[in-house]
Amino acid sequence: MQTDLLQEARRQAEVCNACRYCEGYCSVFPALHAERAFSDGDLTQLANLCHNCRGCYYACQYTAPHEFDLNLPQALADVRQDSWEELAFPKAAGKAFQKNGLMIALATVTGFALLFWAAKALASQGGEGFYAVLSHNAMVAIFLPAFLFPLLSIAISLRRYWRRVGAKPLKLAHLVQAVRQAASMKNLKGGHGDGCNFEDEDRFSHARRAVHQAVMYGFLLCFASTSVATVMHYALNMPAPYPLLSLPKLLGLSGGLLLVAGCFEMVRLKLRSERTLGASGAFGGEIAFVGLLGFVGLSGLVLYALGQTPAMPALLAIHLGAVLGFFLLMPFTKMAHGFYRLAALAVDAQRG
Repeated sequence: MQTDLLQEARRQAEVCNACRYCEGYCSVFPALHAERAFSDGDLTQLANLCHNCRGCYYACQYTAPHEFDLNLPQALADVRQDSWEELAFPKAAGKAFQKNGLMIALATVTGFALLFWAAKALASQGGEGFYAVLSHNAMVAIFLPAFLFPLLSIAISLRRYWRRVGAKPLKLAHLVQAVRQAASMKNLKGGHGDGCNFEDEDRFSHARRAVHQAVMYGFLLCFASTSVATVMHYALNMPAPYPLLSLPKLLGLSGGLLLVAGCFEMVRLKLRSERTLGASGAFGGEIAFVGLLGFVGLSGLVLYALGQTPAMPALLAIHLGAVLGFFLLMPFTKMAHGFYRLAALAVDAQRG
């Protein structure tokens, strides 16, 4: 990892450790104050434990123009961003995708082109609904590897993270506590439960916490929709298409709406936020990825609305191309932060 980023984060952490004004603000500060010296692993853990709520910055008496010039949210964000690049598998892809929104767009367009080709070359013979354009077997052949690859990549990355921070063997109680905190977005509530200061300096708001929950639960509902449809297809011999009031459709529609609304609002909040408090040079890539995630949900909703029209084959290829691009890029984009934050929360639970 970049030593200059670690050194600056170490300097600021040492000042914060001496001050202790922000001790109750979030999970970062109890963990920070438990140390007397900070190894590279300690700083990596603190950086991934930080949710960038920025409350500590606006409460700090040592920010510029003070000579200490503290900006802990940015210092930890830079270390966090660098750790994702360093720990990614393969590492070269992590470095390429973390800071380059253009690569995300190009990969998505390539995915569109591949799916258009697949829809033409692997066209189904006499299937119903979407399967009339692309057979079920062809979809499985394309998307199963695209689904398994990010799981393998993220698993390797998290193993590297676990070793980097010197974590102990994971226990179920630690994982349960971490999942509980992640599900409620505890660290986005701010030190006094009033919310964070992400969008407007010292004005507290729960807006960022709400949109994160919308995106997270929207994604989980969409994933549940696909999982239920898979069980219905293979275990219950009930192949698609499914009616509106079926479980896959209800889960997918509600998840898609949450995902689109959450991503739209997240982009709006990011555009209003102070960029100097986030990772240097990562803004474009973050916006591009949130846009891609929102487009996955939007294209799915449009496909459902126009699924009985002549536009269906083109819309299907576009949607599947977006999904393919999303899965292939997931380990190297901002999406990976959810897995690292969950790991950091589990490591922090060991401390208690």
